[in-house]
Amino acid sequence: MSDAGASVAAMHIILIPGLWLDASSWDDVIPALREAGHEPHSVTLPGVGEPADRSGEIGITEWVGAVVDLIDRLDGDVVLVGHSGGGNVAWGAAERRVDRVGRVILVDTLPPTPGGMIWEFPIVDGVAPFPGWDTFEEREIRDLSEAVRVAVAQRALSVPAQVPTDAITLTDERRHRVPMTVLMGTASADEISSLLEDPPPWAAELAASEHLSIVEIDSGHWPQFSVPDELARMLIAAIRED
Repeated sequence: MSDAGASVAAMHIILIPGLWLDASSWDDVIPALREAGHEPHSVTLPGVGEPADRSGEIGITEWVGAVVDLIDRLDGDVVLVGHSGGGNVAWGAAERRVDRVGRVILVDTLPPTPGGMIWEFPIVDGVAPFPGWDTFEEREIRDLSEAVRVAVAQRALSVPAQVPTDAITLTDERRHRVPMTVLMGTASADEISSLLEDPPPWAAELAASEHLSIVEIDSGHWPQFSVPDELARMLIAAIRED
């Protein structure tokens, strides 16, 4: 592992938002990544904000495929960063491009197991809208001010109805060789590490990772809004592990 102050090669960093968010959700994180010499690419996934007649056929396969297409358009290795449900997308894309992905960084989420889904949310008019802050636990939203909650809710977008409950396909065991960093805000590093002693079925992918780092971030579930500078610093540090 290189020293914290050592130089590191510039990397393409693909920033994948969680549910109800688009590429702009990474706006406060991107400047520090660029200043560190990296090339960030924030994405808006297919069907986000679209009505049911234009998003009804879009599922997790299409979301993963969109990230794979971006990887294929870039030169060299990439780092995939997935926040929340975007972690499922990052892991699915890493599996399909194991030779191109230098590291997967999961932001307050864990990798899905084969056949796993994100979560189930209410469907309204054929899409899954933002369900409101009351849906989430206090530890998830504890560091979001009222002003931030209002601002995020106002710009939240619906997601295709199939995406949250779609089963992800994972078949290439080589994915476990891809270095993984888990940045956790709603659980401690000790709590996550303890899962590895006798992993439950839903933590099987975490336990199978051959190159795993677990790092705490002092935030709730949305550090890109509450502590964007700290999140950027941790992303840069994770990339230096390579």
